[in-house]
This record gives sequence, C-alpha cells and structure tokens, in this order.
Amino acid sequence: MTRKTIRTTLTAASLLLLSLTAATAQQETGEPIQHAQLMDVLPLDGEVFHVQGVDLDSRRIWITSVDLANRRGYLHEFDRRSGRILRRVELTDGPRYHPGGLSLHQGSIWVAVAEMAPDSSATLEEIDTGSLRVRRRIPVADHLGCVAVAGHTLIAGNWDSRLLRIFDLPSGKQLRVVPNPFATRYQDMKIVGGQLVAGGLVTPLSGTIDWIDWPSMKLARTARTGVTDRARPYTGEGMALKGRDLFLLPEDGPSRLFHFRLRDQEA
Repeated sequence: MTRKTIRTTLTAASLLLLSLTAATAQQETGEPIQHAQLMDVLPLDGEVFHVQGVDLDSRRIWITSVDLANRRGYLHEFDRRSGRILRRVELTDGPRYHPGGLSLHQGSIWVAVAEMAPDSSATLEEIDTGSLRVRRRIPVADHLGCVAVAGHTLIAGNWDSRLLRIFDLPSGKQLRVVPNPFATRYQDMKIVGGQLVAGGLVTPLSGTIDWIDWPSMKLARTARTGVTDRARPYTGEGMALKGRDLFLLPEDGPSRLFHFRLRDQEA
C-alpha cells in the first residue's frame, strides 16, 4: 500500500534527489537495513502487479498485488525454494480491489481488500491456505491496508495506518480504535513474540521497522531502512519476520524477495 498521497506530488527531479540522498546515507552507514545483514535475494518467477503484502512458511510465499490498470486485486502463491509461481486467485470485491498487507494464522491468510481511497470501505477476508477459498468476510467502513493477528484479536491499519482498528476474532466485532502515535506509515505488520512488528515509510524513500509492545503501544526498538538498487524503499510494501529472519518485498514485477538476518542483539 505505497502511499499515493506522497507519490503523486513528487516530480522526477525530486525523486532523483531523494534517491541519491538515500543512497549516500546507505553508503555512509553500510546498512540498507539497520542492524541487519542481507543473506540472499530470491527473484520471483511469475507475474505480479503492484505488490502489497507478503507472508511465508517453510514451503510457500504468499503475496498480494493490485492490477491498477484494470482495478483487480490478487493473491499469489509462490514456491519458496525456486521462486516459481504456483497459484493465483482474484480477490476483487466490487469496488474493493486493493488487497494490502497479510498475515498467516493457523492455516488461514488474513488480508483486507479495500477501496482505493481513504475513509472508504474494506472487507477483512480469511482465506484457507490449502484451497485459497474464502472462509469468512468481515465488512468494515474504512480503508484497511494491513492486518496482524494477536491471539483472539485482529489488528488492522487504515490508510497510512494512522488508526489501528482492533477486532474480536471469533465474532468479527470491532472492539476499539487506537491512534498510531508513530511517524511511520505502516504498510505491513505482523505479531511476533507478543510484539506488533510493523514496517513502512517515513519519507518516500526511507522508512523504519518498529517493534511495538502490544497492547501498550510502547516502542521497544526501531530499525531505519533505505532503498534497493532499483531505488525502491525496502519497507514500501511487504514485510514478514520469522525469528531473526526478515523478509521484504519492495518492488513491483519483476519482483524480488529480500532476506535479511537481524543481528543477535536485535533478535
């Protein structure tokens, strides 16, 4: 869910300047992701559109993307070892064609499919990882762009994740709304070790990954992030964390999945 409100106001010259500034900062620190080492890069062999979210298990990678030209949204499944595409299903729901960040939970994929506008509407969908069929839909009167699962609750960020909407997982009822106190506009988020781990943008070409104690919303730590060699912000789109292994999906097709290893003191 790269922020349209920022991107549309930038000229080509300003983007170039920002790109050079970000690249210089990375050269000075030597770290495209603070406190992390790049382990490998997996090219994805299969068509994706404007990428949004990512999650994975030991065998498979799930990715959401938006075909902006045709206003269609998709969930893609890739083989984790080869990067080859296995399946693709359409998630378009009437005017809602923007699937955002996603989270795996007990054999399900949770993803919000939203209209492409703030203060609009979305449907929280639970999708079976085996059949890729929708198990359940929860309508929401707001744009939602990312979702995480915390025990018996869902945490969903709206446009730019300025608000976090909390839902009861069994009933689907909204429990409360929590303002995001941090500057980062989160694009993808997961619950890891009892913390909300969220990645997103601070400027068009830089961002952070934040570890937030849940539900107190106290910032435990943060890692600054830069850009790829294609000048795409690493935390502009999909993010997943498995132990110390950080996975980022920042680029539209042809897409690459970047695998970083967090340093011991940051694990």
